[in-house]
Amino acid sequence: MKIGFIGLGIMGKPMAKNLMKAGYSLVVYDINKEPIKELVGLGAGKGSSPKDVSERTDIIITMLPDSPEVKEVILGKEGVLEGAKRGSIIIDMSSIAPAVSRELAAKAAEKGVDMIDAPVSGGQPKAIDGTLSIMVGGKKEVFDKCFEILNKMGSSITLCGDIGAGNTTKLVNQIIVALNIAAMSEALVLGTKAGVDPETIYKAIRGGLAGSTVLDAKVPMVLERNFNPGFKINLHIKDLKNAITTAHEIGVPIPLTGVIMEILQALKVDGKGVSDHSAIIQFYEEMAKIEVKRAK
Repeated sequence: MKIGFIGLGIMGKPMAKNLMKAGYSLVVYDINKEPIKELVGLGAGKGSSPKDVSERTDIIITMLPDSPEVKEVILGKEGVLEGAKRGSIIIDMSSIAPAVSRELAAKAAEKGVDMIDAPVSGGQPKAIDGTLSIMVGGKKEVFDKCFEILNKMGSSITLCGDIGAGNTTKLVNQIIVALNIAAMSEALVLGTKAGVDPETIYKAIRGGLAGSTVLDAKVPMVLERNFNPGFKINLHIKDLKNAITTAHEIGVPIPLTGVIMEILQALKVDGKGVSDHSAIIQFYEEMAKIEVKRAK
C-alpha cells in the first residue's frame, strides 16, 4: 500500500517519518521544499502537486493549517480529487471546521473516494515519538481500513462518530487545553508573587486533583523560559475561532473560550503569535510584574 502525505510542517514531517519507519512507502508534497528534500533523502517519493500525489497512492493524508488550505489542496486546481482513484481514501488530519469536513467528504463521495477526519492532539513531542491522540470521524468500515496506519502515528485512536465528529472532538480538546494553560498560568503567577517557589508548587500539586497532562507538559517549559513552539499561539487562535463559530451555529454559549481567545489575541498583538501556547503565562506575568521561572 502506498500512502500520500501532504503537509510536512511541525507536525506533519515527524508523522510522515513515523510511517516510513513502520515500513510504509510514501509520496510526499509540501509548498516548502526543504522537508520534501529531507524525506526524499530518507526514501520517500517526491510529489509535484496534490494531484500527482493522489494519482500515485491509495491513501492520501493531509496535515494542513486550516479549512481554506485543506479545501484548496483537496478541491482546487491540481488538487487531490483531480487525481484520486475511485476507492481511494483521504485522511484529513488537519484541525478544521467540522462543517468543512462534511463538505469535503460529500465532494469526495461524488468521485467514489472515501474520507475521514482525524485531527490530532499532543503537539510536536508526541508527533515525534508517535504517541498522538487521534480523534476520528467517518464510516466505521473506512476507519477500520485506516486503523493500522493511524496506529503508527498515535497511541490513542478513537472513532468519535460520523464525518466531522473528529474535528468537533478536537475543538472540545482545544477549549480544555487553552483553559487549562490559562488556569495554570493564573495560579503559578499568584503563587510566585506570594513568595512560593513555582517548581515546588508544581511538585506539590501534580499528584493531586489539579494534576494534568497539560500541567506536566507546560510547567517545565515555563520554568525553563522555553516558549519554542510545540503548538503555536496562532494555531490555537485558529482552533478557538472554529470552536466559537461552531458553538454559535448550534446555539451553545462558550464564555470562558471567549476570554481565553482575547488573551491569545493580546499575545499575538504583542508579537508572540509564533510562540508556544504555554506563553499564555506571559500575559499574566505582564499584569502582575513577576516572572515564573526555575530558581537558580
